[in-house]
Amino acid sequence: MLSKIDANKFNTLIEINSLINSKFTDLHSLLTQILESATRFCQGEASSLMLVNKETKELYFEVALGSQSAKIAKYTVKLNEGIAGWVATHNKSLMVNDVENDKRHSKKIPDQLGYPSKTMIAVPMRIKDECIGVIELLNKKGGNYFTQDDLEWLEILANQAALAIQNVQSFERARSEIDHLQTELRNTQGYHTLIAKSPVILEKLEIIDRVAQTDSSVLILGESGVGKELIAEQIHLRSPRSAAPFIRVNCAALPENLLESELFGHVKGAFTNAIQNRQGRFELADGGTIFLDEIGDLPLALQSKLLRVIQQKTFEKVGSNTSITVDVRILAATNRDIEAMVERGEFRNDLYYRINVLPIYIPPLRQRPEDIPELADFFLTKYQRETKKQFKGFSNDAMEFMLSYSWPGNIRELENSIERACVIGKGAWIQKDDLFLRNLAAIPEHGGEGSRNLKNAINTFKVHFIQKVLEENNWNQTETARALDIQRTYLSRLIKELSIKEHYS
Repeated sequence: MLSKIDANKFNTLIEINSLINSKFTDLHSLLTQILESATRFCQGEASSLMLVNKETKELYFEVALGSQSAKIAKYTVKLNEGIAGWVATHNKSLMVNDVENDKRHSKKIPDQLGYPSKTMIAVPMRIKDECIGVIELLNKKGGNYFTQDDLEWLEILANQAALAIQNVQSFERARSEIDHLQTELRNTQGYHTLIAKSPVILEKLEIIDRVAQTDSSVLILGESGVGKELIAEQIHLRSPRSAAPFIRVNCAALPENLLESELFGHVKGAFTNAIQNRQGRFELADGGTIFLDEIGDLPLALQSKLLRVIQQKTFEKVGSNTSITVDVRILAATNRDIEAMVERGEFRNDLYYRINVLPIYIPPLRQRPEDIPELADFFLTKYQRETKKQFKGFSNDAMEFMLSYSWPGNIRELENSIERACVIGKGAWIQKDDLFLRNLAAIPEHGGEGSRNLKNAINTFKVHFIQKVLEENNWNQTETARALDIQRTYLSRLIKELSIKEHYS
């Protein structure tokens, strides 16, 4: 039992318990608060809270306090290495007041940091008697020894930290399951999640809000993989037709001899194997929206029939002379230079002008780097679930590499690279090499838009990274500066120069 009751400690325990039992979900901030309390009460000069990675059988630093806190975060500790590794392996607390002469002590990290360990206490954090991490305190202030009282207080706070982790993990599992079910529901309806943080895409969405209220045809332009289909979905979902069908047709994926039947349907006996009447996509889309992807691949023979549907809202099924009237809004997309096709006579100019009433150009991913961190996090969550792995996120090198890579395959390539990384990644963080992207391709394109240069890519990385740390510290600039190992005045200047806002909405 504790030798005496300290009012400050007792009040802190009550405060921390209240946070744990509330809807508090910022685990890192809560663990930081617990570690700060432990360090203050036991008068340690430095401290760390490490969590176990079962796959790699290592401890990684979740929170570190002290003069070397920013540098220590990159290290990991094997479960059989050092005093912390011994505590995690044996699931027992240790108090060592002569660290240098203790056989369990590893000098690797202290020697590299130039920070000697003299005295130490380390205790396990347990969930259902399983050690999930270790809290350790180094070097009691004033050259004093740690006491049994210090050890007992630290064990109490370690139990609170474990409870906090358990609560937040349960909350995150529930939230992840809800998000997954919502995504599955959208997918069963054929819709995708749109991730947008860049000013250029947010501006497009404002235009889409206005465009969606009309019935005019829209031509969506952009490279392959930029998300043209997602933009078409948003136009439909934000329109008065949102409750009606949204029918997709990839004009490049269907053979020319089947495309007319696919679009307009056929009657029984119209051709070999036409054993029954069949509705076409336009008939299925009646009252709603049809999305014609890769319309630049539509054969000339069908272009005139499509023009008639746009102008007169009528068509005939293959093998029939009976006209069918439909009320359909047409959205089209292409990654080809359709104006050049018109000039070469490969695409009807009258059809081009009818589908190009409201053109929307979607820029490639390399021109909107602000979207990369958000998309990367989204795909990481998706493929963690599919691969049944857990990662804390992306290492700084991996994120900076993604921000400087030119992404010729755009969002589709980004998704594929993160799926690969989840399959082959082993540590707590996705590393640059896990992405399997060619180093040469990481060199930003020269010329063109200013957003392609390395300086802007790095600034975007800084915005994302600094905002994450600010959020972890509840936007407390003093604590954030300490975590980043920079002066508070420099952090304030960066926030102003990079126009970092408290949240994006």
